[in-house]
Amino acid sequence: MLRNFSLCKFEILITIALFRNKIKNTMCNKRNRLLVFLFCTLLLAHKAVLATPPDEGMWLPILLKELNEEDMKKRGFRLSAEDIYSVNKSSMKDAIGRFGGGCTSAIISNEGLLLTNHHCAHSYIQYLSSVQNDYLKNGFWARTKSEELPCPGLTVTFIVSMEDVTKKVLENTDNITDELQKQAKINQNIAQIEKEASKGTHYKARISPFYYGAEYYMFITEVFTDVRLVGAPPEKIGQFGGDTDNWVWPRHGADFAIFRIYAGADNKPAPYSQTNVPYKPKYVFPISLQGVQKGDFTMVMGFPGRTFEYLPSQDVEMNVKMTNPAIIRIREERLKIIDLAMRLSDTVRIKYSAKYAGISNGYKKTTGQLNGLVRLEAVKRKQELEAQFQTWANTQGEPYKSILPGFANVYATLSKLNLASVYINEAIFGIEILNYATNFIELEEIAKKENSTDHDFEEAKRKIASSVHAHFKDYEPRVDRKVMTALLQIYYENTTKDAQPTIFTEIEKKYKNDFAEFSKYVFSKSFMTNENDVNKFLEKTNKKNIQKLLDDPAYQVAKSMWNKYYREIKPEYDKLSAEARRLNKIYIEGLRKMLPEKKFYPDANSTLRVTFGIISDYEPRDGVRYEWFTTLDGIIEKSKSLNPDYEVPEKLKELHAKKDYGRYGKNGVLYTCFIGTNHTTGGNSGSPALNRDGHLVGINFDRNWEGTMSDIMYDPAKTRNIMVDIRYVLFIIDKYAGAGYLLNEMKIIE
Repeated sequence: MLRNFSLCKFEILITIALFRNKIKNTMCNKRNRLLVFLFCTLLLAHKAVLATPPDEGMWLPILLKELNEEDMKKRGFRLSAEDIYSVNKSSMKDAIGRFGGGCTSAIISNEGLLLTNHHCAHSYIQYLSSVQNDYLKNGFWARTKSEELPCPGLTVTFIVSMEDVTKKVLENTDNITDELQKQAKINQNIAQIEKEASKGTHYKARISPFYYGAEYYMFITEVFTDVRLVGAPPEKIGQFGGDTDNWVWPRHGADFAIFRIYAGADNKPAPYSQTNVPYKPKYVFPISLQGVQKGDFTMVMGFPGRTFEYLPSQDVEMNVKMTNPAIIRIREERLKIIDLAMRLSDTVRIKYSAKYAGISNGYKKTTGQLNGLVRLEAVKRKQELEAQFQTWANTQGEPYKSILPGFANVYATLSKLNLASVYINEAIFGIEILNYATNFIELEEIAKKENSTDHDFEEAKRKIASSVHAHFKDYEPRVDRKVMTALLQIYYENTTKDAQPTIFTEIEKKYKNDFAEFSKYVFSKSFMTNENDVNKFLEKTNKKNIQKLLDDPAYQVAKSMWNKYYREIKPEYDKLSAEARRLNKIYIEGLRKMLPEKKFYPDANSTLRVTFGIISDYEPRDGVRYEWFTTLDGIIEKSKSLNPDYEVPEKLKELHAKKDYGRYGKNGVLYTCFIGTNHTTGGNSGSPALNRDGHLVGINFDRNWEGTMSDIMYDPAKTRNIMVDIRYVLFIIDKYAGAGYLLNEMKIIE
């Protein structure tokens, strides 16, 4: 609305000026002809700026040339869509790796150096740490390749190619009316297509749905499994600001870590081996020391996790009134308990550091999202669009005419089931011992199955045994017992009787709903609190004797919860969700027909996307404006507070006092972070931030709190992504850590 108003005001001023100068009657006057020309030029330029679409959107690289190249160039991009995505030559997509299961990374050297976020690397750094070698607290830098630390289980995945396979996926599904049966056939088709696509190669194939199943794209990928930690700053630098600053601008964290990919002698993925060699990538991002300025073009490439931009109003209302408040309350209680335990013990701090960060991250984001949706009046705005859609649909007939009434019917029941689902997954399975106990359910099912074999049972035991040590390495029963007491109480008080499993009847009768006493009983009697006891159980238990498992109180609670969710709630929830997806598919199809000039991007689903925008400040609220950048001066200023999240290592203070910034500072200032209008979400953590020439200028690592509702509704005025300035990253590597030798591998543009 503001843009339209500004244009209207501009045109009115021109009209008044033309009238006053009586240009219509004096066109022969050279001065007035020049004035007309200038006015028209300004008007066209103004309209051109206004015609540039907002920076909302997560775009598929394969479709950039068709949909976005012109808009990107208007924003300042100086390359082409083929420089970003190409199957005929090396392109930027070849240097974008999916880091683990939920982040992004970028190749920055011809020897396989990989750049991502410190918070993405956190769990791997934590796994490699101990009280004696606390890499979280002190940081880590490998001085030679032989010192680089293998990270078991870590993978990096690159996209080789993309292909529209919609017709193949939907083959022979038109006549299937039951949505669950149709999805089963689609899944069968997908499995067959993926199998054929990867047959005889070392590549993997993955097909993902878009627009709720209206379209399907196949991604051929190359997955590397030998990935080693090269360097990471201490937490006080890498995640400076901690929970206080998470999801908040202004930020000052050097949120980065460096890894190296290793491959076999043929440069193909290979399991970890000392004989593996550094990977030779197809593309490497050049790194620019030129910095950025307000208004500069910026682009982020990565693997955004999940967005839900096309939800109906009922779903948004469900989030605002039910889902988000429940998640906030449950996670707040978990964080309170874990935080206290971590402050009292370094052992617990190391064990729970990654867990706490994950819980806290979701908690704060959900809180910001709720506030943003309320501020934007998201439900009302959705309803206004739906009213417009229904008017249009009434002129079109079926299937569009019945979509909105269909949503109303589905969500009348789905919202209740959703709330029960949230409480079970967040509260019950937020209790670690109960979540862990569900791994043993398969043993009971095999033992009771008539045609199962001893071999089946032993295979199931081996699967559990393979993860026993990893689970107990980061587990503290004392902490979990307190969590159980609190979360069982919350679950009991906030769910209806029909959502509570039978175990609650026993707790009520035997323990008078004293959840502390019940938790004490569970943890004193269960063999699942101790690594040795679990291993003994696995050694001695066979298919004919599982009574020890059936008598275990933790297992009894977990099984009761599991039955309630998977046998009662989830089947009906899945059925209604399938119907909601069917309606959403037709709804988006209708919206695209109703608004043919609008470019509809697909929701994020952990596939490679491109988002672009500009460097920009913003106003979070009336009378407050945030600059687009931060500096090292801000870190020192924050360190003067008593907040432990703002502690700063002495060496960084010394470098600041001396203004010893080397080539990374500018006019006595060291820039730390900056913000832009790029549309990002979880999964974009670690994504490279690129300038108009495709040079790496930063690393995406967060969003501002006021913009977290962008997963559901984008607000161009307040949605900002947060990036660490690459100059600050290189400064920490070189001047602080003394690891400047790593820069010798990089292509740095002064």
